[in-house]
Amino acid sequence: MHVTGSVPPSAPAPQETPADPAQAEDPTGGTGRHARRFGLPVATALVMGNIIGGGIFLLPASVAPFGTVSLVAFGVLTVGAIALALVFGRLAQRDPRTGGPYVYARGAFGDFAGFLAAWAYWITSWVSNAALAVAAVGYLDVLIPVNDHRWTACLAALVVQWLPALANFAGTRYVGAVQMVATVLKFAPLLLVAFGGLFFFDADNLGPFHAGDGSLTGAVSASAAILLFSYLGVESAAVSAGEVKNPRRTVGLATVIGTAGAALVYLLGTLSVFGTVSHDRLVESTAPFSDAVNAMFGGTWGGWAVALAALVSITGCLNGWTLLSAQTPYAAAKDGLFPAAFARKRRGVPTVGVGVTVVLASLLTVYNYMAGSAKVFEVLVLVTTFTATVPYLLATAAQIFHLVSGRRDLVDRRRLVRDAVVAAVAAAFSMWLVAGAGYAAVYQGVLFLFAGVLVYAVMAARRQQRA
Repeated sequence: MHVTGSVPPSAPAPQETPADPAQAEDPTGGTGRHARRFGLPVATALVMGNIIGGGIFLLPASVAPFGTVSLVAFGVLTVGAIALALVFGRLAQRDPRTGGPYVYARGAFGDFAGFLAAWAYWITSWVSNAALAVAAVGYLDVLIPVNDHRWTACLAALVVQWLPALANFAGTRYVGAVQMVATVLKFAPLLLVAFGGLFFFDADNLGPFHAGDGSLTGAVSASAAILLFSYLGVESAAVSAGEVKNPRRTVGLATVIGTAGAALVYLLGTLSVFGTVSHDRLVESTAPFSDAVNAMFGGTWGGWAVALAALVSITGCLNGWTLLSAQTPYAAAKDGLFPAAFARKRRGVPTVGVGVTVVLASLLTVYNYMAGSAKVFEVLVLVTTFTATVPYLLATAAQIFHLVSGRRDLVDRRRLVRDAVVAAVAAAFSMWLVAGAGYAAVYQGVLFLFAGVLVYAVMAARRQQRA
């Protein structure tokens, strides 16, 4: 555990950034035949798998009421997401340790900023896991009726959460294997629609460019607010940098390739659905990709195929998010900013972090089914959009801090202008995420953050006593 109270925030202690990032990890928990460092393919799959969860299967119908202008919103969001990916890549080159935004915020601004990044990201991860599990039940119901009884559906959601958690407990070797298989299986039907749908494309199905009554700008913003959550996860490789081979190079490449690949699938998939399913039908659709496959090939087998693909997609997404949900608290715990138990590793995985996360997500899932209303849960899902922007903004601010400080050891002057433009775009994207979350989500999210301030007060006092 490092104590850095005497070190200026802008100049982290040398022992915190070893030449080999592996040295920064727990030597007893990150080795063995069950622990394996991720190469570029697995790191890229982690990014793509965490960005593309179950939402892609509903997005075309969700934005159809705004018209094809929603594709413009997709394009704007893609530019922002790639800018954020580039920022994470540059930051990982400077400090390739596990923790991502936490490490960058703490290195630039000190312990409190680092804690806020870790706390907000942790909230984002376990609330998102609960949301994904509940969404998976809807797809499972197509294959096996589980929604007829509330507790049957609840049990199914809990099983969907705990299976990826068990893969994490088995070690990073199995996490990487599950992530690769899930990514490959989920992309088969998505690519079928994204590229195959272009051969069945009919412009008459597109409907109006601007379908709403408001302004064109308002339509772009409104559709973007729905699409914002779909790009969470661009930081996945950076958060797990300590488990990545050659992280200074691999993290940046995996982040950009994974984000660009996810954006391509999003854009082409949505465009193909718009062109194969009539606008009037798409607005009312509850399974737009199923409708697109049925329109392309006839029959009704598309619903089964897409439901299965969605389950694989969500399972893979949960697998990756479960690992990420433990990595940031692990990094913070090593620095004394989270309880020490979160720093325990086994087979390369912070097992206490995984266990606490899956228990909290399970409790939230049970609460959702007990309440019998999705409205409260929808607000919590929007909260994750807000809480994710806290580490995004802090990481982007860290990049801006380094660029403005002009320190030769942290800034490549040959790329100064390009890095500054990218950081500005990433900052604007992060602020747009906040605006898109809505007033209620920001209100709830701030309450979560304030609760974290109290936790920080206790942890800071304990650190001072030990020092």
